[in-house]
Amino acid sequence: MDKETAVSPTVRSRSVIDAVGKWTADIDSTERAKNLYDDYRKYLLRKYLFMVGCVIVAVSVAGIAVTRGSSNIGFFESYAIIWEHITGNIQDSLKDYVVVTLRMPRVVVGLLAGAGLAVAGAVMQSTLLNPLADPYTTGISSGASFGATMAITAGMTVIAGQYAIVLNAFVFSLIPTAIIISLSMIRKSSPVTMIMAGIAVMYIFNAITTLMMLWANPNDLQAVYEWQVGSVSRVGWDEVPIMFVLVLVGTVSMMLLSSKINVLATGDENATSMGINATKLRIILLAIVSLMSAVIVSFTGMIGFVGLVAPHICRMFIGPNNRFLIPCSALFGATLLITADLVGRTVFAPVVLQVGVVMAFIGGFVFLWLLLRKDSKIWS
Repeated sequence: MDKETAVSPTVRSRSVIDAVGKWTADIDSTERAKNLYDDYRKYLLRKYLFMVGCVIVAVSVAGIAVTRGSSNIGFFESYAIIWEHITGNIQDSLKDYVVVTLRMPRVVVGLLAGAGLAVAGAVMQSTLLNPLADPYTTGISSGASFGATMAITAGMTVIAGQYAIVLNAFVFSLIPTAIIISLSMIRKSSPVTMIMAGIAVMYIFNAITTLMMLWANPNDLQAVYEWQVGSVSRVGWDEVPIMFVLVLVGTVSMMLLSSKINVLATGDENATSMGINATKLRIILLAIVSLMSAVIVSFTGMIGFVGLVAPHICRMFIGPNNRFLIPCSALFGATLLITADLVGRTVFAPVVLQVGVVMAFIGGFVFLWLLLRKDSKIWS
């Protein structure tokens, strides 16, 4: 009897079943890998489409914003004038002055302020593990308000001159952050402790600011109120480079640290197990975010809800991964702020609503809508 006939039918059937099972397992794993790859491509495509959409809307709104004013300038004409200015081939000097000198700074400042505040909000929420955190959580706005109020009502400034109020607001906006960082270095502070310290400092500065406003004369009081409301109309081309550099450096720094921010967002214990000093990293992120926010606030005043709402809306479309969340928040925040400014200039024309007021309306209702959605997973 040969070897083939010596093998029992049971052994033969078992070997055939094993071979078929292995073959089908290979097919299943291949299909599974293909499905995962397709899902990942859709995942990336959705994120890039969202960012491209934000860019398109921002460019469109910027073009419309430049056309608004007493001079009648069309949408495509405004872009033609900007291109002529860039290339040095100016056809109409009056329209060039209106578009480039008078109207463009407002749009550019809105884009920079919206992007910077939204990035700061996204990083603060991930760093402090709190969905209600924003650039003002650490008391930046209250410190800036105190500095500006001191300069306007009491005339006490760090330096005299054109930028006295701006520099005062900038210097005092950094004091709350310095206090929080000092507390964190003295004793290991948790995210909750840092938030509570920021709120405590905020109330102290607000109380002193209110006291100074009670003693101020009506003209100074009106100036303080206009500064506190928040506006992008007070900044010209001379100040734009400062904002641009700080917002660019801050955003790029946050993107480079996005992988570590993702780990930090999972908790200090996980960060420590991955070799990350959570307290040190949190202080570095807080310092960068505070510096960027302080520059924006010192020029524009207090514009709320951008850093709070923009990251949450972005999470609905692209998820909590900071690698994508940070650039998406920058694009969406820029779009949101210049849209709010355009709404304030057109809805009640010729009366102009400051962008801070419009953002309070938009941000408040949008945030309530996000919270009331039953299937909402804006923080996950």
